[in-house]
Amino acid sequence: MIRKLKSGKYRLYSRKKDEKTGRRRNLGTFDTREAAENHEREVQYFKRH
Repeated sequence: MIRKLKSGKYRLYSRKKDEKTGRRRNLGTFDTREAAENHEREVQYFKRH
């Protein structure tokens, strides 16, 4: 899940909420949406290999 921040950057959050905090985990902040999408793809690949 990618959200745009007030600063204009994009942050990648986990799809599921964290059990302990009840919030989504921050998986990185990126300057462009494209960079965030690429990293999301890498994360999904890594989860399955």
